[in-house]
Amino acid sequence: MFRRIHSNLSSCWRSYHYKMSEQFLPQPNVTVKKEETISLGRKLLMDYGIINSRSSGMFALLPFGQRVFTKLTTIIEEEMRDIGAQKLSLPLLTSGHLWERTGRLESNDQELMTIQDRHDKTYILSPTHEEAITSLMAEIFPVSHKHLPILLYQITSKFRDELRPRFGLIRAREFVMKDLYTFDSSEAAANITYTKICSAYDRIFQRIGIPYLKVVADCGDIGGNFSHEYHYQTAIGEDILLLCNACGFTVNSELVADADNASCSICGNQLTKTQGIEVGHTFLLGTKYSKPIKAFYHNVEGKPELLQMGCYGLGVSRILATIVELLSKNDCIRWPWSLAPFKVCIITPKKGSKEESGMLWVDHLAQVISSMPGFEDDVLVDDRNKLSIGRRQVDADKMGYPLVIVVGKKACESIPLFEVIDRESSKTHFLTQKLVIDFLKQKSRKCKFEGVQ
Repeated sequence: MFRRIHSNLSSCWRSYHYKMSEQFLPQPNVTVKKEETISLGRKLLMDYGIINSRSSGMFALLPFGQRVFTKLTTIIEEEMRDIGAQKLSLPLLTSGHLWERTGRLESNDQELMTIQDRHDKTYILSPTHEEAITSLMAEIFPVSHKHLPILLYQITSKFRDELRPRFGLIRAREFVMKDLYTFDSSEAAANITYTKICSAYDRIFQRIGIPYLKVVADCGDIGGNFSHEYHYQTAIGEDILLLCNACGFTVNSELVADADNASCSICGNQLTKTQGIEVGHTFLLGTKYSKPIKAFYHNVEGKPELLQMGCYGLGVSRILATIVELLSKNDCIRWPWSLAPFKVCIITPKKGSKEESGMLWVDHLAQVISSMPGFEDDVLVDDRNKLSIGRRQVDADKMGYPLVIVVGKKACESIPLFEVIDRESSKTHFLTQKLVIDFLKQKSRKCKFEGVQ
């Protein structure tokens, strides 16, 4: 009995589709201040109701943006699960005392957002959680060597008191980050964990489907033994990267004494400059945090030893914004297949038009497509039938749905045909219902094969 009910509920969910007339998609009604730097991505995300500015450097993620965000976090969480990482949530506020113990309170005081409670105790709106997670591990001591490695991650808001917020979600005062912290018994074991997590990061970016660079980087304030950054190349990137076009080696220019005349440390080829936006960073920390906070484990002899740590961040909200910056053109957003708010938009006939009889096909198409693997919960019907088909096609182009299906004049013919617009190839096809389904199946298989779904 339960299985039958569960099956029916699942079937109903799989065939669910959305109506444009019911979507919350507000347009901005405020003027951007002159001192705020505008990027194409920020403009489009604001103009089309994906995000909304609530204060300088702080944004609301509206429903369409939330759908993109959820798809991105799903990819991340699947890859975290596959390497054995466990999800938790730490308090957004961290005791300032912990940051004093690691020496980071004073060195970061200009960028930290701090508050004081009624007892005059200082707390930090955390930009990162190394102190907090290490304190947790220290307080649950003893941890046995048998339990290691331990991989703990969260996806939460972080805060930084940016002097000059810019480019929307790319350089914001509040942002969303996936931060992963690892604990190992030795440097050798920590290196193995580091390699495993970097491989998971590679898979995440491959599934997103946009070329990226893995860059040898400076450890900076986080500290540790070595680190790598993940970058998207763009003209608004604030980092100068040195790239070897022969072997692919890339290093942040901060690590090079003479960036204008640098040669590749791998093959000796001359390095060329490019700009990048950092969207991920991995660190092998050693005992930088476990030593001052006294986080130990019990070794095979039952004696306490300091935990070897690593930390690994992904700027989730920054990835979302940078993707729009990279792919979009003029006044049209473009999404990778894996992250589009809806993969399919079906445009209905205009009310009172000759093709209105084709309306009989709309719900049928929507139900069939939304029940197909790879398209569940991913079909939007633009049912604003007081608007012309042409006007809604323009809107669909601006929003960047990968596939648009128009139920127009040809849907009323003896053999109904539907106009299928493929944004990736910029091609339009007129197909029967069966061929529409075949086309979508082929599209989904192609994207899955390419590792972007």
